[in-house]
Amino acid sequence: MADKLQQFELQETFARLGFVTGSSLMTAVLGQARKAAEASDITVLLEGETGTGKQVLARAIHELDRKRRSAPFVTVHCSTISEALAESELFGHQRGAFSGAVSDRKGLFQAANHGTLLLDDVNDLPSYLQPKLLDVVQRGVVRAVGSDRETRVDVRIIAACNQPLEPLVREGRFRSDLYHRLNVVKLMLPPLRERSGDFAEVMLSLARRHSTLYGPIESIDASLLALLAARPFPGNIRELENAVQRMLFVKTSGSSLSVADWMSQAQTQVKNESAAADPYEEAANAMWKVIIQLGIPYAEAFQEIEKRVLEAAINTHGSTRREIAQKLHTSERTLYYKMRSHGLSNS
Repeated sequence: MADKLQQFELQETFARLGFVTGSSLMTAVLGQARKAAEASDITVLLEGETGTGKQVLARAIHELDRKRRSAPFVTVHCSTISEALAESELFGHQRGAFSGAVSDRKGLFQAANHGTLLLDDVNDLPSYLQPKLLDVVQRGVVRAVGSDRETRVDVRIIAACNQPLEPLVREGRFRSDLYHRLNVVKLMLPPLRERSGDFAEVMLSLARRHSTLYGPIESIDASLLALLAARPFPGNIRELENAVQRMLFVKTSGSSLSVADWMSQAQTQVKNESAAADPYEEAANAMWKVIIQLGIPYAEAFQEIEKRVLEAAINTHGSTRREIAQKLHTSERTLYYKMRSHGLSNS
């Protein structure tokens, strides 16, 4: 009984901070996250697929950190950081350090001073920045671009990655010493397909997030939860939120989400994807793969494609050359020439 109450209290604490879960699989993760929050100076590594809630959990850890929660929470998107301005973004710069540096500027480390810096998608951190980041983590100082003076910073670092770092270390794509510095406390966030107990709480939370636009949802039908548990969900929280929004959009009445709502949104999604598909792009990608795999010249590939298109037209669209030419929007003379060059006949 005490364990159940403790689990409920833990889930309630993180739910208030935006991380909703009803899965027993997540209980141990939340317990470690709260313990990490209490140790203000410890570095945390969050591993999990895209959309599993790493950013939300990082923010929750910051909010539970009594020492740092009144200071800034700053996010660095490592996958999109500009290579040309990366050092300036992270460590700041002095006026005149480079073209366009018209004034002194603090970097993100200084912006997060006394607070938390989230290195999101740290697995995409450029290799040339890794030793510089390691130096900051080790010594707690930054040096602005163009400056010869070091500035001390007091920042808790939380690093998040959408693929495990250890294989990248073995492949030489991520520094082992930086990995060990970041990997003090590692929290693994399992994908949604392994957290079937989360569907009810998460879907309700997502529906209530959009209630002002679509109206209130009070429950999730048991039959829908059984369906989602039986069919492994292909995405994570972001994909589920998109599905919930589509369900709310197509729903006409009632305050409960049902299997019928789920099927309706799925059909809408298929129609939208079909409408957005670019057949030329798909054909071009397929042809490019053939060229690469077979190692054939570009012109030879196009000749073969032309032959196959003509064969398809001959086999599908009528028995006369006129009918085939009309379907291909070309003249009979051009069609005859093309068929002859490829050794084709419609007789």
